[in-house]
Amino acid sequence: MEHQPPHRGRHPRPAVSDTIVAAATPPGRGGIAIVRVSGAATPQIGRSLLGQLPPPRVATAARFRDAAGGAIDDGLALYFPAPHSYTGEHVLELHGHGSPVLVEAMIRRLLELGGRRAQPGEFTQRAYLNAKLDLAQAEAVADLIDAASDAAARAALRSLEGEFSNRVLALSQTLAELRAHVEAAIDFADEQIDVLSDQSLQARLTAASSDLQALRSASRQGRLLNEGMTIVIAGRPNAGKSSLLNRLAGHDAAIVTATPGTTRDLLRERMVLDGMPLQVLDTAGLRSAGDAIEAEGIRRARAAMAGADRILFVIDAAADPQAAGYLEQRSLLPPQVPVTVVFNKIDLAAPTADAVENMPAVRLSALTGEGFDTLTTHLKACMGFEPGSADVLSARARHLEALAQVDAYLTQAARQLAARNAPELVAEELKRAQQALGEIVGAESSDELLGRIFARFCIGK
Repeated sequence: MEHQPPHRGRHPRPAVSDTIVAAATPPGRGGIAIVRVSGAATPQIGRSLLGQLPPPRVATAARFRDAAGGAIDDGLALYFPAPHSYTGEHVLELHGHGSPVLVEAMIRRLLELGGRRAQPGEFTQRAYLNAKLDLAQAEAVADLIDAASDAAARAALRSLEGEFSNRVLALSQTLAELRAHVEAAIDFADEQIDVLSDQSLQARLTAASSDLQALRSASRQGRLLNEGMTIVIAGRPNAGKSSLLNRLAGHDAAIVTATPGTTRDLLRERMVLDGMPLQVLDTAGLRSAGDAIEAEGIRRARAAMAGADRILFVIDAAADPQAAGYLEQRSLLPPQVPVTVVFNKIDLAAPTADAVENMPAVRLSALTGEGFDTLTTHLKACMGFEPGSADVLSARARHLEALAQVDAYLTQAARQLAARNAPELVAEELKRAQQALGEIVGAESSDELLGRIFARFCIGK
């Protein structure tokens, strides 16, 4: 698949000379396995392996041969000459039988012919370096592979096709035009141009800020689809924590017994709740530990809570209607993590309070499912998730951080403009906003940033 992004304001970096090799299909047995080769030596390697190169972009039946001329496997070969390939380099794809033994034999033969094993994400990194993709599109490749729902896949595909990047670039172009307008007051100061009193300039800056807010909203939804929310279920033993996990997961993920202390270690379950990915952790009951194993489980529970997006503190509504278990533990909970008090077992209890110490509360029965829709709605509202939103773009934390910086710069530029301060101050804020936007698509990026991004890819992509 070849991508043709719009102009990104940068030129391809110097080409690398080595040729990389990797399996492009997941490890393990399967009907078909694909091995990919990319680099300058690809045509030579292909001729040695196949006898001759297949016609460009034509799937051709081929025999893959070892050094002695014997057959490694039979399959299909596809050749993509540079620059019309995914990486922008010569690319050869070898489609064979999905045996791990055959795949490794193929890779060893390609290494003998001059290739080297690819690093994680190196094929996509080369696509970025050769200006086939910008950085946001490259990240969308990984997001598409990791998509946990139809909505996440659609959002990633929109970003891969360039919609996110196009909106970033359009905003950057608007800011560039505003900068040119403001800098005219600097360059032609002798002409006494009062550019900062121009009402159209203020209106254009307001419009740019409005476009930015729409982009931030679409990006926030995309990040939720990608990364979801980490929830830790905590509370006293036998409050129904494991039952709540099972109800959320839709299957018996945790053992449920009447014996206190059944859960000793963290139980992790990944799930999709009404389109929103969740990682839910069930923890050991919070109490004075009965033995060393339980003490370690409680220590791990507290560590997990510190890294959560939200804590669901479960109360047995029948045995503890006043939420004494939460009041006892509240000073030990991480102050930076929001808490929702969950009154469980309402099928066995009288009505309880709607809130505890100004904390939001949800009443439900993990056994019967009563009140579960309320919890689902509450969790989505906490994260600002809007299922079914049409304007969703796959995004990551670094994108949101960059857009937040842009917002801060534009806010400051508007203040400088309203106060009619020196035009240099307005121009500087607009310049910083442009630079932050450039970081998203990779117009301005460090080798360290690239290393972090592509290290998270799977090998072969």
